[in-house]
Amino acid sequence: MTQDTQVIDFQHDKGEHETRRLRDLPDRVLQGDPHHESTVFFTDGAGEMVSGTWTSTPGKWRAFTHRDEFCHIVSGHVRLIGDDGTIRSFKTGDAFVIPNGFSGCWEVIEPTTKHFVVRHHQVP
Repeated sequence: MTQDTQVIDFQHDKGEHETRRLRDLPDRVLQGDPHHESTVFFTDGAGEMVSGTWTSTPGKWRAFTHRDEFCHIVSGHVRLIGDDGTIRSFKTGDAFVIPNGFSGCWEVIEPTTKHFVVRHHQVP
């Protein structure tokens, strides 16, 4: 969804809604049957940056790559588990950035909603 130069209000603007069962990407899911709902409120003209709100049911999956992502947890509890064994836990009110190059897993411990901003990088 491309917006003209107006401020976008996640609470009041409509956005574009999408639902997805992550199990439909079998090479990603490691545990559970996570279902995702996303509302994209902004996409830049080139499709490189998107922002919106995302909700997931519990589960664990390989993190998507080739992106920088800022997240603010609105509600819930997640863990990011790096391939190096590092575990970071985030709960309601926490904010963090997952830089391009992160390799690991998302684990949703309890149903979680986050606001996000993603900047996509080209796949080499």
